[in-house]
Amino acid sequence: MGMFTELAIMYTKYKPERIMEHLKLYWSRINIPKVITACEEAHLWPELVFLYVHYDEFDNAALTIIQHAADAWEHASFKDIIVKVSNVELYYKALRFYLNEHPLLINDLITAMMPRIDHTRVVSMFLKSDNIPLIKPYLLAAQHTNNKSVNEAINDLLIEEEDYEILRDSVDQYDNFDGIALAQRLEKHELLEFRRVAAHLYNKAKRWRQSLNLSKKDKLYKDAMTTARLSGSTEIVEDLLRYFVESDNKPCFTACLYTCYDLLHPDVVMELMWRNGLTDQAMPYFINLTREYQSKMDTLTKEVAELKLKVAKQEGANAGGLPADGAGLLGPAGLGSRLMITDSQYRGSTLPPTYNDSFSGPSQQF
Repeated sequence: MGMFTELAIMYTKYKPERIMEHLKLYWSRINIPKVITACEEAHLWPELVFLYVHYDEFDNAALTIIQHAADAWEHASFKDIIVKVSNVELYYKALRFYLNEHPLLINDLITAMMPRIDHTRVVSMFLKSDNIPLIKPYLLAAQHTNNKSVNEAINDLLIEEEDYEILRDSVDQYDNFDGIALAQRLEKHELLEFRRVAAHLYNKAKRWRQSLNLSKKDKLYKDAMTTARLSGSTEIVEDLLRYFVESDNKPCFTACLYTCYDLLHPDVVMELMWRNGLTDQAMPYFINLTREYQSKMDTLTKEVAELKLKVAKQEGANAGGLPADGAGLLGPAGLGSRLMITDSQYRGSTLPPTYNDSFSGPSQQF
């Protein structure tokens, strides 16, 4: 070991171009700490990183690469080293290093470090430097954690890119974000589809009135009717119905009758129809309602008739002295089986005087 170690030290001083070959061949037969000191004094950074790695000093290896990137950095080897460090703070130093030196490779690096990094801290770091679009692939890969900072960063990116379809999928699948703040922001957006997403967010927050007002403002009447149905409130549905009457929107009045069919009171619909001359528009609703009521009445009548028949049978059986199932309390033989409880020693014999004086006849004996 002494020979190989001293030779390595001599190489660092007089033939540095041969030291790497020597280390690769004999690294297991040298005194690594002594050679590390020699390499550091000679400013042989790639060789120093090589020794740190084989001495399991991954933290020092990563720091050396970051501090002397011009000589020691190589993306593949650095990615292998950084995932083995024990100090997680080095992850964030590595991210800052890549952001400054190799920004196009940062998603590859951050994906390798994903299991151990704090997503909130990473998002905050890139927000401060205004480089969130640079790490979009990482954000999409990390969204399955449903982290609030990640979700909000992705939503901001999608709004900036005007991708309303993916934004709607995002808010549906990952709910850990401030939905009301996002809805208030989107309701003022110049694009109609983003205002629809705002109404959808109000629905998810059960703010039915705000969603309805937004849909009515944009004349998205189908969305308004869907919101009214989802609310489950008869009051909200009737208010929407009156809105269609006041705006003289007869087709939507008819459509609302069927969309919110179960939540409407027939007397309210009839009054609106009579006061506003909407007989043609409301008549299909009443025909369907009449048919439904008739079906329910037929079913109810049949059930009542069957119940009456069953009660009549029970009453007839009880009138015959038997329970409804036709069996005696002590067995199917009826009264005759009750006499069998008399002991056989009294059959054909005269009962004691006391009993003869009190009873006469077999039935009275029982």
